[in-house]
Amino acid sequence: MSLTVNVVAILQEFWESKQKQKAVFPSEGIIVYESLSSLGPPFVSYVTLPGGSCFGNFQSCLSRAEARRDAAKVALINSLFNELPCRRITKEFIIESVREAVSSTSGNLKDADDPSTSIGAYHYMLESNIGKTMLEFQELMIVFQLLHWNGSLKALRETKCSRQEVISYYSQYSLDEKMRSHMALDWIMKEQESPGIISQELQVALRELEEVRKAGQELRFYKEKKEILSLALSQIYSDQVTTSSWDDQMSLALHGYQ
Repeated sequence: MSLTVNVVAILQEFWESKQKQKAVFPSEGIIVYESLSSLGPPFVSYVTLPGGSCFGNFQSCLSRAEARRDAAKVALINSLFNELPCRRITKEFIIESVREAVSSTSGNLKDADDPSTSIGAYHYMLESNIGKTMLEFQELMIVFQLLHWNGSLKALRETKCSRQEVISYYSQYSLDEKMRSHMALDWIMKEQESPGIISQELQVALRELEEVRKAGQELRFYKEKKEILSLALSQIYSDQVTTSSWDDQMSLALHGYQ
């Protein structure tokens, strides 16, 4: 007799237990599932955990329910893994992470003590979040990843703001609809200067999102990029096309992705 495990229920119980222990993330308290609209298989489902970490099904699923279960399984594995001591930021973890960052960027270990450098800023952020888990740290990092992606961090540096000042300022904020709208506006301005850049970036984001989903990795950064760029496109076309032809415009903008 085969044993069927309700992984969706187990994931829900896991996070409800954390909520009772008052160990949930500060920004969110519920699990959210999202299924991509599709006329047929393979189906895609995403699950967003409290705090914002996002995972998707990595298997090819023949039904929406199967895709949802598979996404929940990936999220549950990562949630449990996040509870291990090795996933908590400690002094030893910081030393090893900084060394890996220096090695991957061909940087200098001495830069770790200088917040004006990229390595130093990373070191400062880790030190500021000591004791937190990696999923908690990723919630903070997503804002800086997106600010770096859309050019905002570079613009702030040109105003003579130090990295430490920027980190201190944005560490107070979580990613919300207001911030997404501001980032979409940034891309609308880029589109005016370089027509077609949004659709190009969106194609890249969609490919990246599919790759990390199939690899079973945390994918919030790529999903947020897709949503911000889609929001920018919808705002650009809103005054030019009717709602009924929006899908046609989106298809044209993404021509070649498939």
